[in-house]
Amino acid sequence: MPNKLLPPSGPGRPKDLLKRQAILEAAKSLFMRNGYDGSSMDAIAAEAGVSKLTVYSHFTDKETLFSAAVKAKCEEQLPELFFDLTQGTPIDTVLLNIGRGFHTLINSRESVEMHRLMVALAGQNPKLSQMFYEAGPQRLLNEMQRLLSKADQAGQLRIVDAPRAADQFFCLIKGGANFRLLIGCASPQQDETAEQHVRGAVDMFVRAYRPN
Repeated sequence: MPNKLLPPSGPGRPKDLLKRQAILEAAKSLFMRNGYDGSSMDAIAAEAGVSKLTVYSHFTDKETLFSAAVKAKCEEQLPELFFDLTQGTPIDTVLLNIGRGFHTLINSRESVEMHRLMVALAGQNPKLSQMFYEAGPQRLLNEMQRLLSKADQAGQLRIVDAPRAADQFFCLIKGGANFRLLIGCASPQQDETAEQHVRGAVDMFVRAYRPN
């Protein structure tokens, strides 16, 4: 079996963790390329350069692996550290970092393909749709809610309804440009255009929730 993704192990990098990462990378690649139904555990094992038994030892079934792949993709662009509010750090700075990361994530080729895939599967596999939502969008919303609650306690923002405010923030970052991208009417915002969009969204959000 060809070893396509698994790098050589080194000091301090246990081989089982490297195998798990190789499996996740293979799963992300194949799910994007071939869709959920078109990506078998055998194909993912071959792509990762491991045995099928190794795949199952790390991930119980394909649904679990899919969920883990979605979560890993989100964490690449928006690690939990992004949602930390340290003392003395302006909330504007934190929100700008989150906004930039989220904007890059949702406009990436992989994310767009995943979104289109989940829309296509929505009527066929509601359980899979729920797993996708919980592994990706819901996790980000939960992190944002916690951050906004901390900002409220610190007096930097006035947040009465954290879940609603978190949803509003991400909707502002997505905007109409992301919808046009999803339906193939436009290219992703980049460089200065993307930066201006994110800064405008963050400025509007902060002005709406800044304490009087």
